[in-house]
Amino acid sequence: MKTLSKTDLPLPAPRVSNPETLAAEIIERLTYSIGKDAKVAQPHDWLTATILVVRDRIIDRWMESTRSTYETNAKRVYYLSLEFLIGRLMRDAMSNLGLMEEIREALASLGVDMNIIAGLEPDAALGNGGLGRLAACFMESMATVNIPAYGYGIRYVHGLFRQQMAEGWQVELPETWLAHGNPWEFERRESSYEIGFGGGVETVSGQNDEIRYVWKPSERVIATAYDTPIVGWRGERINTLRLWSAQPIDPILLAAFNAGDHIGALRESNKAETLTRVLYPADATTAGQELRLRQEYFFCSASLQDIVRRHLQQGNELTALPDKVAIQLNDTHPAVSIAELMRQLCDIHGMDFDTAWDITGRTFSYTNHTLLPEALESWPVPLFERLLPRHMQLIYSINAKFLLEARKQKSFTDAEISNISLIDESGDRRVRMGNLAFVGSHSINGVSALHTELMKQTVFADLHKIYPTRINNKTNGITPRRWLMQCNPGLTSLIREAIGEEFLDDAAKLTALDAFAHDGEFQKKFAAVKRANKEQLSNLVASRMGIRLDPSAMFDIQIKRIHEYKRQLLNIIEAVALYDQIRSHPERDWVPRVKLFAGKAAPSYHNAKLIIKLANDVARVINNDPSVRGLLKVVFIPNYNVSLAEVMVPAADLSEQISTAGMEASGTGNMKFALNGALTIGTLDGANVEMRDHVGEENIVIFGMTADEVGKVRAEGHNPRAVIEGSRELSQALAAIASGVFSPDDRGRFSSLVDGLYHHDWFMVAADFDAYAKAQRDVDAIWSDPKSWFSKTIFNTARMGWFSSDRTIRQYSADIWRA
Repeated sequence: MKTLSKTDLPLPAPRVSNPETLAAEIIERLTYSIGKDAKVAQPHDWLTATILVVRDRIIDRWMESTRSTYETNAKRVYYLSLEFLIGRLMRDAMSNLGLMEEIREALASLGVDMNIIAGLEPDAALGNGGLGRLAACFMESMATVNIPAYGYGIRYVHGLFRQQMAEGWQVELPETWLAHGNPWEFERRESSYEIGFGGGVETVSGQNDEIRYVWKPSERVIATAYDTPIVGWRGERINTLRLWSAQPIDPILLAAFNAGDHIGALRESNKAETLTRVLYPADATTAGQELRLRQEYFFCSASLQDIVRRHLQQGNELTALPDKVAIQLNDTHPAVSIAELMRQLCDIHGMDFDTAWDITGRTFSYTNHTLLPEALESWPVPLFERLLPRHMQLIYSINAKFLLEARKQKSFTDAEISNISLIDESGDRRVRMGNLAFVGSHSINGVSALHTELMKQTVFADLHKIYPTRINNKTNGITPRRWLMQCNPGLTSLIREAIGEEFLDDAAKLTALDAFAHDGEFQKKFAAVKRANKEQLSNLVASRMGIRLDPSAMFDIQIKRIHEYKRQLLNIIEAVALYDQIRSHPERDWVPRVKLFAGKAAPSYHNAKLIIKLANDVARVINNDPSVRGLLKVVFIPNYNVSLAEVMVPAADLSEQISTAGMEASGTGNMKFALNGALTIGTLDGANVEMRDHVGEENIVIFGMTADEVGKVRAEGHNPRAVIEGSRELSQALAAIASGVFSPDDRGRFSSLVDGLYHHDWFMVAADFDAYAKAQRDVDAIWSDPKSWFSKTIFNTARMGWFSSDRTIRQYSADIWRA
């Protein structure tokens, strides 16, 4: 019998995907993969069996995509991110493969409701907020626009945390999304790499007596790859999300175990597993800071080893790395990759420093997501040097080369040299990861037009003087597959009925919906879809929280990470002021309104957690006051995640995008809400500026200071006390909060929040309050004219196609990756 070579191996036959075949395959998987008889199978068994059937169809195309990339030796994009907030994958995969209705029919024939089992799939606990969700949208869009790509991250066992409320306070509990396994992932034991920490650096003589450096780590762990397929629209390409799990080299120290030290025998195992247990461990302690740095280096080193191995395996030379590899750093978390690639090129592959630095710079690009100096990561030099001694040497060498060039070519002053240095000398010496990412990349992009310009003027002003062409803008986007087609099937069907199906493949075609904005019949159908989505959210709130909502009220929603610059506090204070007005003036024609909040606060962020408590305390009082007559309700829904967003976004009438101008890099929640027919109330911050330009200033409610005005007020001196005392509604609302009206069990609970507004008001909550309150009454006026309201919200849906992440990825590819 002839032995076939690998290239001659037969390919699997194409799979049939009609409901009858799918039903038979689900039963087969239930029987032979799960070991259950259909008569006794539980809903979670049906879920797993269905995922495995869908997965089989993905695998065929996944392998085809991979083969094609290898055969053409195409340039690959590697997206390094500490977060990938991918959410549930079953609906996403079925929709992108065009299998949704066939699977639904197949399951129905077996007596199974697809919606019930789909709701059992856990959200992958791999991210926190916008950064991780953006990475997930980008991965899906890279597959959709046919860019060969890998995402690299960490396979967190517990992710960030599961949020519960205890008497209105946030309580952090571990996520257990992997407790029963993950049918989407594949362990790749062959892709395992040793990762070192600590130890020292030795010098040895190489060829021609040049000095070589050898890092001798004192600790080692194993990084093992787990791959998840990411399906593009219509399944044309399947890319790979590769997540790293940490394992010990010696899982158990048998000598210690047999000597009776049963806990100590597992010390190495516990230490390794800690690396991939939790996303963003609290860094208020030295141990927490060290764990974060270990996590970041762990996944960066494993990813770089994997990238270099794949590049060489294809027969490429290392000098050709920038021609075949584009590495995108999603924020500063993976910035240590720059020093790691230098180490691999110089120490392992024997390349000289200058050549290695040239290759590194042409390979990396960096996306900045923040203008907050404290959010640009930096590490204490002693910690960095102890954990990564060779990398510290390389960073000093990079810094020396860079600073000498800056002094010689640009005649920089000492102050400018201090600003651009990779080492912050202003206090305890720290390694500036943002500066390292900037210096070691050929492209640095912002994520909205405003953010990009502010980068040039603020955090990277002096670096921009040296490299004036590196900073460029790539405004963020969202995938319309998940954030319209999947989460809002009613609106998707209505749009298809009105303008045809072209928008499914090209979101820019949504502009054809403009013609229907003033169409009375279309407005009625649009309103009916919104009402159905609000009823779905109302049912969720009733089942989870026991709170009844009126779907005919305006649903005013703010969902995002809890942070003072995002100004949930402004929204809550306005709710208190509105509460006072409704009680004081019952004769007025008030618009019924439900204010909904969701989001998580970092465990060590005291003020953010206090804001959550304030929201819950205010909700308790308002919701139980009969004098309000149901005209106002406040609800904070716990444990915000992708699946909850998929219910809240389509139900929103009003989208709160009210960050302090100049502090939100972009935002993507603003895009999701507008695409689903919500009116935006917001500041001219982040992508709100471009949204105004696209939807029209008459179709968005803008208020408050601009970024320039905020900067001017801060520079000239802000007197918030005078502002508060000059605003009757604001001063009364703050007096109620500070005096304990909403916290009778602890009357001083919120005094620190109120004191902060009186004494510095850094985030301009008091400064913008009156403008915000007026804007909210303007919103009431628009709501009171349904024809005007729905024409504006239809225009929002019609004009959001430009904010597709497909557009963003095409711009990255053309301008940065050349993929």
